[in-house]
Amino acid sequence: MKYGFVIDNRKCIGCHACTTACKSEHEVPIGVNRTWVKYTEKGTFPDSRRVFSVLRCNHCTDAPCVEICPVEALFIREDGIVDFNNSRCIGCKSCMQACPYDALYIDPDTNTAAKCNYCAHRIDVGLEPACVNVCPEEAIISGDMTNPNTEISKLLSREAVTVRKAAKGTKPNVFYIDGDEASLNPMETDTSDKYMWNSQSRGVGHFAKEAAKMVNTNIDVLTPLLKEKYPNGRVTDLVDNNNTKRVYDTPDKGILWGWEVSGYVLTKAIAAGAIIVPFLAGLFNIGSLGENIHWWGLGIAMFFLMATGALLVKDLDRPDRFLNVMLRPQWNSWLAKGGLIISAFGGLVTLVGVAYFFELEVVANVAKWLLAGVSVALAVYTAFLFAQAKGRDFWQSPSLGLHMIVHAVIAGAAIFGIVAMLTDSTMQWLEFLKYVLYIGLGFGLVILFFELTMTHPTEEAKRTAHMITGGRYRTKFWVGVVLFGNALPIALLMFTETSHMMMAIVGVVTLIGIYLTESIWVEAPQRIQLR
Repeated sequence: MKYGFVIDNRKCIGCHACTTACKSEHEVPIGVNRTWVKYTEKGTFPDSRRVFSVLRCNHCTDAPCVEICPVEALFIREDGIVDFNNSRCIGCKSCMQACPYDALYIDPDTNTAAKCNYCAHRIDVGLEPACVNVCPEEAIISGDMTNPNTEISKLLSREAVTVRKAAKGTKPNVFYIDGDEASLNPMETDTSDKYMWNSQSRGVGHFAKEAAKMVNTNIDVLTPLLKEKYPNGRVTDLVDNNNTKRVYDTPDKGILWGWEVSGYVLTKAIAAGAIIVPFLAGLFNIGSLGENIHWWGLGIAMFFLMATGALLVKDLDRPDRFLNVMLRPQWNSWLAKGGLIISAFGGLVTLVGVAYFFELEVVANVAKWLLAGVSVALAVYTAFLFAQAKGRDFWQSPSLGLHMIVHAVIAGAAIFGIVAMLTDSTMQWLEFLKYVLYIGLGFGLVILFFELTMTHPTEEAKRTAHMITGGRYRTKFWVGVVLFGNALPIALLMFTETSHMMMAIVGVVTLIGIYLTESIWVEAPQRIQLR
């Protein structure tokens, strides 16, 4: 048994009855939708048409939202319905990043994720979903696709159907008859928060608290919009220059992972680097570390590990449930695995410190090697988490793991450069930090430019790269990241004499550069529309 939907675009009249019925059935709050209708207009008057597309959760066979959810709040039933349990949800928003169809949202009343669940409670008692019952044109057909006697099975066998974003490999189970690529492909049209027939500038769910107040579309607002759009005073068509345009849609959910995630990537890199850098120095017997370096490394690692945990919890929309990640883990999720890695890292840092204090040399040596391995895992695991966020194509870069580990080494050297002002660091140790930063910054620049200039497999990834180098983030990238965060510290290392003060300055500048880089890498892909 496998349930699915067929949307017959030959019949849909865009009446929003499905949206209204869904809201009524599930008491969906104002501003968010489980099912919605997107309007797209094509052509030039009088040769123009409007396309209606009913959008919702696709109940994918290989649902990325289920894989990434760290607490099993999302799950696939035996009948193929992707359902959810909001009593477990921690509001991490990873499912929203993983969904290529932008089908999930944060419920503003409960601060937990929500989406279409196929009206599973109705299915269980032999009823059809509310949207199917209410559709006046029978444009929404539901049922068991594996039963040859059902209407949906017959339609799928005789009609040419299409799905949204088939290349994602999620095997969606919502099929469209006479589906229009310009409407189903979000890259064909731009989003807006001010459409001809509505205003969406308030934002919804997680984004609502940061967005502007709702702007009511009245004559005072509509008139200047019309004057700007039609300066000749003649409203002859709604689509200029033969361009396809979306004229009605749901609100933009905004940036789901903001500065907290960028900050956590930085603090995690510092924590890991504070262990990796002195471990490498000792492993290769490079220079004298000074008797306090190991203690400083352990202290820095623990402090920034706690900062990482604080930022992770702060980013949750249900921080009161953060322990669910450890108590109710879903081990396919790299967010759950990350929680285990963070815990193991903290435990090993404590163990090494205890072994040092009580001079347990054998225990300290074994624990140091284990800690070094876990430090690498701590630095890299976020790359695997981002890779599970299949809705954001730019994060699927094969070099993202290398990006993370290099930043951890750079961050470790930078933080030790700063604390050198407070320690009895030898010149050999400072020289070692200098060369680590030299190599790390140079290699890091190569990785950044590889990620931006490589052949990107999708339009979404290409647009993100262009947004970074030539669009919205170009100044922040070229001035903040390249010149300030990388070229300046390299120049300081190259043309100034090695000293405690110089290394401290380089350390501060380098850490700012890493944060600017991570903030762009986290935020820019979220600017690409998914619906």
